Amino acid sequence: MFVAAWLALAGPARADQPLWEAGVGVGALRLPDYRGADHSRSWVLPVPYIVYRGDILKADRDGARAVLLDTERVDFDISVAATAPARSRDNTARQGMPDLPATFEIGPNLNLTLARGRWWKLQARVPLRAALTIESHPRMIGWRTEPNLNLDTKVGGWNASLLAGPVFGSRAFNGHLYDVAPQYATPARPSYRAGAGFGGWRLVASTSRRLGSWWFGGFIGADSVEGAVYQASPLVRRHDTLAFGVALSRVFATSAQQVSDEH
Repeated sequence: MFVAAWLALAGPARADQPLWEAGVGVGALRLPDYRGADHSRSWVLPVPYIVYRGDILKADRDGARAVLLDTERVDFDISVAATAPARSRDNTARQGMPDLPATFEIGPNLNLTLARGRWWKLQARVPLRAALTIESHPRMIGWRTEPNLNLDTKVGGWNASLLAGPVFGSRAFNGHLYDVAPQYATPARPSYRAGAGFGGWRLVASTSRRLGSWWFGGFIGADSVEGAVYQASPLVRRHDTLAFGVALSRVFATSAQQVSDEH
């Protein structure tokens, strides 16, 4: 998934840091139109660098969220995600069908810390997000959940994360991406209705580093729809897809107020 503002890569958690930091930069992305697509698109986008270390509202390497519960082992927050739009005219499988609009997702996220050391932390995460289209008349398109194991580490000044887990979607969410309505059916693309349930697997590796007022981040994500409930959709042309991106930002402002922000 394309995460708006790249906040999931936004730097390490250390003690005695500014309450907030702000910057701006540029990022380059290569993303498939959707999981299982055989067409990808490149993007060059402005990248805001935003870090906020409040007691409830936070924006850091774990994303933008409102922390509702935070204990030694369990925390519960609200997180967001987003995806890029896709033009059907550029995708052979979807030619003649409506374009896929960009989407915005929001929902609760439960995190359980399984183990931790001085420079690493292993968590089980269970996000559940509702998805809406970003267009002149937004539509609710169902929900998606991606329970996963997430390992965060810090080695030699670099932050690195590895996330892996299954993907599940509601009937409406899967249908938004993989349905073929009868009016769009062709001899090579029969009509199809996707079901709810298992949507394959996801693996995402990311890294970032702060050097003075400069911040660098990068990620690579691998998706598999092998065994997904919509695997038989004529819009699925590949079982495995890759997404990757890099970003560089300049931090131009920081808060004078310092806060403790232990990893």
